[in-house]
Amino acid sequence: MPEPRKSRQIPLELVVLQSLNSRMTLSDQDWKNYFSLAKGFEGEVKFDQLTGKLESECIVINGLLLKIDNHFFQIDTVIIFQKTIYLVDVKNYEGDYEFESKNLKHIKTGKIIKDPYIQLQRCETMFRQLLQELGFHFNVEAYLVYINSELTMYQAPQNPSVIFPTQIVRFMQTLNKIPTKLNSGHEKLADLLISLDLGDYPFTAKPDYDCDRTIKGVLSACCHQFMEADGDTKLRCCKCGLEDSVESAVIRCVEEFKILFPERRVTTNAIYD
Repeated sequence: MPEPRKSRQIPLELVVLQSLNSRMTLSDQDWKNYFSLAKGFEGEVKFDQLTGKLESECIVINGLLLKIDNHFFQIDTVIIFQKTIYLVDVKNYEGDYEFESKNLKHIKTGKIIKDPYIQLQRCETMFRQLLQELGFHFNVEAYLVYINSELTMYQAPQNPSVIFPTQIVRFMQTLNKIPTKLNSGHEKLADLLISLDLGDYPFTAKPDYDCDRTIKGVLSACCHQFMEADGDTKLRCCKCGLEDSVESAVIRCVEEFKILFPERRVTTNAIYD
């Protein structure tokens, strides 16, 4: 089973919104962004669990933000085999959708989403360009995977590059049957792609918040609810039952403070507050 060459990181925007959701009331738009990011990340982690079970010789890279000709493009999962590189975009949509005119329409709410396969094709084109600039020659195949078993898509056109929930098992079986033998060239490419990863997109619309408007306290690392003192040296979450030492909790609070308020100095008084 391949260990991912690059583990998946929680997007910074999601980390911020997750913390703020526990410490204040988010605006409607911020809540929608939070829900969308959390749902998307959940789907990506589900797919990571599947790639973690692959038995074929390959290199898995989880989450890349790349740039070519001043254009950003993001790939959820890159799988490098001997001759072919698979690019996978994972969507965690749930509910009943109808495909119409290159858009997805949620039947109940009427919400329109641009067909994500169009975006995937753009990413595939730019990835091919990047490979050429780097001097590598591989076949590239891009797939859109709908990971949520609660999704129903009506009138979807036939597309072998779009994998629906009922096709995922067969898709993974296909990957497992690919004849492949890796060498140092594959390792070099993987390391180079990871070195080019830009991390996180800059915030497009940063939430409106400040320290005075946030609820103070220590959040559980598990469920993000507030913890309570359990004696002099421990904290405990009443919701998920997580226990933590005061020392560990303080370290977590320092990291959370630095993420939420990067412009402020980390002081003893600030963290105590």
